Amino acid sequence: MRARSGRWRERLTPKRVHAPSLDWLNFLVADVRGALGPFVVVYLASEAHWDAATVGLVTSIGGWIGLSAQTPIGAWLDRTPHKRGLLITALVLLSVGAVMVAWWPRFWPVLAANSLMQVVSGVFEPAIAALTLGLCTRETLTRRMGRNAAWSRAGNIVVAVTSGLLAWLVSAEAVFLQVPVIAALTVIAVVSIPKKAVDGRRARGLETGEGHDEGPAGWFAILRSGPMLAFAACSFLYELASAPLLTLVGQMVGQQRPGSGLTFTSGCIIASQFGMLASSILVGRRADAWGARGMLAAGFVLLPVQAVLTMLTTDPGWLLAIQVVGGLGGGFLFALTPIWLADATRGSGRYNLAQGVVATVRALGVTSSAVLGEFVVDRFGYAPAYGVCGGLGIAAAVLIWVALAERGQPAAAPARA
Repeated sequence: MRARSGRWRERLTPKRVHAPSLDWLNFLVADVRGALGPFVVVYLASEAHWDAATVGLVTSIGGWIGLSAQTPIGAWLDRTPHKRGLLITALVLLSVGAVMVAWWPRFWPVLAANSLMQVVSGVFEPAIAALTLGLCTRETLTRRMGRNAAWSRAGNIVVAVTSGLLAWLVSAEAVFLQVPVIAALTVIAVVSIPKKAVDGRRARGLETGEGHDEGPAGWFAILRSGPMLAFAACSFLYELASAPLLTLVGQMVGQQRPGSGLTFTSGCIIASQFGMLASSILVGRRADAWGARGMLAAGFVLLPVQAVLTMLTTDPGWLLAIQVVGGLGGGFLFALTPIWLADATRGSGRYNLAQGVVATVRALGVTSSAVLGEFVVDRFGYAPAYGVCGGLGIAAAVLIWVALAERGQPAAAPARA
């Protein structure tokens, strides 16, 4: 009996346990975050009967607070060895915020809750990427990151469906009250990852092993890295161009067929998630063989393809299908970003800070896209707006091909301060 128990413990070593734990962690975190997202705006406007100006004020303030927290969160993740504890804390705070929105839909409580949720939402992606980096060797990292992205996309699809069903069959409040339940399951996934299995130095981008005992580089090393700045610029351009291709299409269909805009937008989100799921799986299986730079450029090229196809039709069915193309491109960027950053910052000890910087820049792109898209539509119409988005996508694809060194080359590593 003792021998059998020993063999059982051997099979349950951290290396064997963490794979399904990471799968469920990515799936459930997508659920707990996706259960909020656009539903806050819809709930406040349709169920709590807030006027559009107040809803916009609350969401804008929360968005800017969350944006300002992205880079400090990354720096904090580099410093703390308690990444699992930080994830659990973020899950608890997110649950508190969701319950406050559902049970106390007044201005100040919702402003505080939404701002809190925006801040803690910035913890999940970099913390999971850091745990993955600390658990995996360089040889297994690409496949694992691709798998992370695939499980996350699957979670987004599931939560979009379940949230819609809850709102339809139970109540709008049920969408928010599911968050603590999903968060509790997510905590189980977090604690199932053995703490000793996570290499603390590798989780922040430092080299491990004999002869690698140096400390982290200075903060400004990230800002002096040419490839890093080029990648951030490309990410900004991508978000600036891609976000209007979904929101403007929903807006256009809503004007053509009054009352269908919200339902159509939900369908677009689900369709794009299926595209992202497919490209995430492809990244995990082929990124090492095909090269990250080429796959990133392919993802950017799909953006102008989506824009041109969108210009050619106003049929809702075709427009819905075209969102899969955008999802494919977005999936490449989503899955490859933590992989590329891991190589670009290897040895610097600033992996999570770099994630925070890129997340901040991408959020700025999303925020700016609304202004750009609406301005072009108001002045010139929908088709020229889609053309502008396509042009930005081409510029980003060229820049990412020319400016970025291929993964694994020393040119991609930021200089040590």
